[in-house]
Amino acid sequence: MVLKESETELEAGDEAPAFELEGVDGDTHTLESFADDEALLVVFTCNHCPYAKAKFDLLNDLAAEYDDVSVVGINPNDDEEYPDDSFEKMQAYVEEGTIAYDAYLRDETQTVAAAYGAECTPDPFLFANEGDTFELVYQGRLDDAPNPDDEPTRFQIREAIDAVLAGDPVDLEWEPSRGCSIKWREG
Repeated sequence: MVLKESETELEAGDEAPAFELEGVDGDTHTLESFADDEALLVVFTCNHCPYAKAKFDLLNDLAAEYDDVSVVGINPNDDEEYPDDSFEKMQAYVEEGTIAYDAYLRDETQTVAAAYGAECTPDPFLFANEGDTFELVYQGRLDDAPNPDDEPTRFQIREAIDAVLAGDPVDLEWEPSRGCSIKWREG
């Protein structure tokens, strides 16, 4: 496990990079798949990282609580070196209820993670639907619990989502997310 802080190159107002990824539900998902939502929370995550695991319940709760927000997990890790991050294991986590996001997608080529500038798991990006595009409004920590065993007292992601749904600007400092480094393929 290598602790990493995210340092995305995306800035507030940037459009969400496009993607076309297979979900554990058997469907192919794109940004347009979520066009009816007011906001889109894209979280680069995985199955094995203790930092990512510590946020499963929070992300599941967000997916259940917010009807106008899609919570989309994207797993970019090299599953040859990290078999716990295989597509089959992703499906098992969903089937057993460990993960209950609106969509859990596999970034087999890792091009989507690279396009977003994702660096760690979890690495969240919140986009507001601006009619024909999703624009970045927040990228940073989900909450104020930086370590897997810490109990959060503040949920920045809820504050950001609530602001978007109220039509207000997201006025939060973008503190880097922390987690395991993304497991990039060699070569």
